[in-house]
Amino acid sequence: MRTVLKTLLFILLFGFLATVNVFGQKVYVTQWKSEADYIVYITEWKSEANVIAYITKWKSEAKPRSGIWYITEWKSEADIKVYYSQWKSEADIRVYFTQWKSEAKWDL
Repeated sequence: MRTVLKTLLFILLFGFLATVNVFGQKVYVTQWKSEADYIVYITEWKSEANVIAYITKWKSEAKPRSGIWYITEWKSEADIKVYYSQWKSEADIRVYFTQWKSEAKWDL
């Protein structure tokens, strides 16, 4: 019984940690579409965005699904990799960049 409980707890914990990493906000911008987790279109209109992103200077402020992005220079450090597209039709998400941290949100 204890082994089953430990195994179940391990599976649940691993699943939670995997989900957190997928939606983390340390972002690496790639030049290659095939390497990206998300193809991003940057919109000028807040009302058309799935994500309202605030770029922070502090890695510690970047939280999962918060919309607060820390842009990293290192692919290995990133939680997600994005490719910026000039075409809205090929994008997975539409992002509006805000100057106000309080406006940041991730609606996906």
